[in-house]
Amino acid sequence: MDRFVVGLVGSLLASSAWALGSEPVPTASAPVGSAACTSPPLSGRDLYLRGTLNNWSAPDAQRLYWACDHHELITTLKGEQSFKIGDEDWSPDADFGGDPRAMTIKGSAVQRRFDGGLHRVELRWAQGTPSLTIVPCPPAPAACSAFPPPDPNASSVTDPVALSVRFDSRSTSFKRPFGALPSGSWVEFEVKALPGVTRMELVVDKRRLEGHQDVLDYTEQARAPLHRMPGALDGQGRERWSVRHRFGAPAVYGYYFVVTIDGRRYVYGNNKDSIYWTREKGSMGVGMIDEMPAEKRRIRRYRQTIHAPDFTVPDWARDAVYYYVFPERFRNGDRANDPKPGRDRYQDHDIEFHTNWMDRPYKPGSGDGSDAVYNNDFYGGDLAGLIDKLDDIRALGANALYLTPLFKAASNHKYDTADYKRIDPAFGSNDDFKRLTVEAARRGIRVIPDTSLNHVGADSPYFNRFNNYPAGGAFDGGRVNLASPYASWFSFDTTQTDPDRQFKGWMDVKDLPELNKASKDFRRFAFEAPDSVTQFWLDHGAAGWRMDVAPYVPDDFWRGWRRAVKGHRPDALTIAETWFDASKFFLGDSFDGTMNYIFRNTVLDYAAGGRADRLYQNLELLREAYPAQALSASMNLLSTHDQPRALHHLGGEEGASPEAMALAKRRLLLAIWFQMTWPGAPTIYYGDEVGVTGGDDPYNRAPYPWPDLGGHPDEALKAQVAQLVAMRRQWPVLRRGSLEAPLLLDEHLIVLLRRDGAQAAVVALNNADEAKAVAVELPPALRGQRLQTAVTGEEVRVPADGRVTLNVPALSGQVWIRRDARAR
Repeated sequence: MDRFVVGLVGSLLASSAWALGSEPVPTASAPVGSAACTSPPLSGRDLYLRGTLNNWSAPDAQRLYWACDHHELITTLKGEQSFKIGDEDWSPDADFGGDPRAMTIKGSAVQRRFDGGLHRVELRWAQGTPSLTIVPCPPAPAACSAFPPPDPNASSVTDPVALSVRFDSRSTSFKRPFGALPSGSWVEFEVKALPGVTRMELVVDKRRLEGHQDVLDYTEQARAPLHRMPGALDGQGRERWSVRHRFGAPAVYGYYFVVTIDGRRYVYGNNKDSIYWTREKGSMGVGMIDEMPAEKRRIRRYRQTIHAPDFTVPDWARDAVYYYVFPERFRNGDRANDPKPGRDRYQDHDIEFHTNWMDRPYKPGSGDGSDAVYNNDFYGGDLAGLIDKLDDIRALGANALYLTPLFKAASNHKYDTADYKRIDPAFGSNDDFKRLTVEAARRGIRVIPDTSLNHVGADSPYFNRFNNYPAGGAFDGGRVNLASPYASWFSFDTTQTDPDRQFKGWMDVKDLPELNKASKDFRRFAFEAPDSVTQFWLDHGAAGWRMDVAPYVPDDFWRGWRRAVKGHRPDALTIAETWFDASKFFLGDSFDGTMNYIFRNTVLDYAAGGRADRLYQNLELLREAYPAQALSASMNLLSTHDQPRALHHLGGEEGASPEAMALAKRRLLLAIWFQMTWPGAPTIYYGDEVGVTGGDDPYNRAPYPWPDLGGHPDEALKAQVAQLVAMRRQWPVLRRGSLEAPLLLDEHLIVLLRRDGAQAAVVALNNADEAKAVAVELPPALRGQRLQTAVTGEEVRVPADGRVTLNVPALSGQVWIRRDARAR
C-alpha cells in the first residue's frame, strides 16, 4: 500500500483512509511565518521516522521538520518497511506507533510496503492527537511540499575562527595514542584553530549505558585547560593547543572541547554520523563545532574505551571461521526423535510437522494452510544430522560451529528454555552433544552453544504457565506460587488480576517470562555453582558461550558470569549478542567479542551499492572504539536467524529472475570478500554458501537444501566461498594483522592495509559494476617489494616511490600479499 493515514494516538481513523490514493499531493495553505502557523508540540523536540529503513536509528536524513503547523519529511521509501515516529531518546511521550487495530503511544511498529521513490511524510496534531500521512511525491520533487526542508548539515556557527577549529580522533597528529587503551593510559590531545581563541578546555565524562540503550547519561570526571603551543602556525595558519589526560578505571568515557572566542563559548565534539542501531550519533574522527547547547545531554561526545590492562581473548578466536546453524533446519539425522503432532505440544497448542523437508517455513496469516500459531512448525533437524555433515562443514573451511539453543524447549527456536541441563529430545541427548563436540574436535572444529540467561519459557518447569509439568513452577497454571523453589527467579505483581500482567515478559512477550537476575538462587544455578548451567556444558565439551540479549542483563551479572567462565576454563570464548556499539562490554570484565551487527549492516549496504566513503565510517568507529583483541574475537555476520538473509537483502528474493539472482550472488561474494579480509571471525550462516535466501523470520530459517531431500544447492557458489575461506586461512595477516586507516575511500572503492610483523596485505574492494584501476601510495615498508595476489599468485612490483596502480574486478575484491611473506 502506497498511501495511508495512521492515527497514532486515539481512535482508529476510517478504514478508507488506508486505500491507495491517486489524488494530487495536498500542500499546506499557509506560508511559513504566517499568522496561521503554530509552535511545535513536545517543546520543539526533534522527531524522526525510525525503522527498518535506517536500522531504527535517528539520522538527520529522516528528521521531520516543523512546517508551519505540522511535521514533515521528504524521503525515499521502497519495499516492506516497519517504522515508528520517535525522538532521539525514545522518550515515553514521543514514541508513536500502532497498527490498523489499535493506535497508541508506545504502540507497535507500523508495517507497510512502498513502491519506491520520494514520499512526503506528514505528522499533524489535531487537538494534540497525532496522525501520520504518507503519500508518494509527484514526478517533479519540488512540487511535493510548499515547505522546502532545511539543510541538515547547516550550522548556526558563522564565526570564521570557530569554523577553523579542527580535531581528528583517528589521526595521531591530534590524539596520541590511537584507539581503545588500558586503564592508567595517558592521552595527548591536540586541537588546531586560527588565532583568536582565548581559551580551550577538555571535558572528560564517564558514560552510563544500561539496557538496550534505554539509559544513557554522562557524569563529569575532569576538566583541563589546553595550552597554546609555541612555534610556527600550520599550513592553514592555525595555532596548536594541547593537553594530556590520564584515564583511570576501565569504562567508556566521553570527551569534548569547550572553545571560547570573544567571550562566546562553543563546543567541539563528535560529528553527526548515524551508526547502525546505535543511539549516540557520531562516527568519531573529524568532529564539528556547535554553539554551546542549553542542555549538556545535547552534546555529541567523542568516546574513549578504557579496558583492564589484563584483558585478553582466547588465542584461537583470532583464527576462527564460524559456521552458524539453526539446528532444527539443518539436517534430520535421526527420524526416531522427530517431533510428532498429537503427542508433542507447544504451550497449549498442538505442533505441526513438515513431511517435505523443502517446504517453506509456516507463517500464520500468510495463506499457507498452517495454523495461527508461531514457532510451532518442525522439520526434524537434530544433532545426529549435524554430526553426519561435519565433514562438509570442515570442507567449507569452518573451524568453529555456533549453534542456536539446543536445550529442551517447546518452540522450534528453543530460546524459551524449559530445561537448561538437558538437550531437547527432538535434537538428541546430552550424550549426543558430547559426541558432537568430540567428533568436531577430531576435525579441528570447536562448538559454541547459545542460551538466554535473561528469560525462560512460560512452558517450563521453572514457570509452568500451562500446567504441562508437575506442580512446583513459580506460576503454575497462571497462579503465583511463592512456595516454588523457582519463585525468587521471577518478579510478580500480585495486585494485578489478569495473570499475564502479574509478571514481566521480555520485550512484553508473555511466552518469555523475564528472569530476576538479582536472585542469588538463580545466579548460583546459572554460573556460580560447580554444576551450574555455564560450567556444566563447558564440561560437556563446549568451547565457550554466545549469550542472548546481553544488553538486557545487568553488568554485575555478566562480571560474575565471566569470572566463573574464565575461572573454570580460561580459553573459553564469551560472545555477546549486541546490535549497537558494544564498547561497554569490552572492558575486560564481561565479554570477549560480539555478534557484529554493525559490520553486517555496513557490508551488506556496501555490497548492495551504497557509498563506500560514507558507510565505512561505521567500521572506522569500531576500529577506534573496540580493543583490537575484542574486534578480532567478534563474529562478523552477514545473515542471521533474526534478520533477512544476505542474498535477500542484496536482491535475491524468492522468485527473483535468474538475472537478478545471479547479480545478487555476485554481490554476496563481494560481501564475503569483505568478511575474509577484515579483522574478526567470518561467520557463515548455514545455506548462505549454496544460495539459500529468505526474508524476515520465519523465512530466514528455511531448511538447508540437501540434494537427497529435493534441494538444489548452488555448488559453484559454494566452491567460490570455500576458495575465499581458504585464502583467509592460508595467510595469517588476514586473520591476525592490524588494521590501519584506509589507504583510499571513494564512492565505490575501499583500499586497506593489514600488517602482521613482516607480513603485509593490501586489500581492495569494489562495489561498482565495472572494474576499477586505482592509484594508491603504499607505505615505505612495501616500496621496492614484490606483491602477489592471494588467490592467483599474479605479481605486482611496487616502485621506489610507492605509487602503484591496482586493478580491482567489478563487484569483487583483490588481495596483494608481500611476495616473501609466508603462508601457514
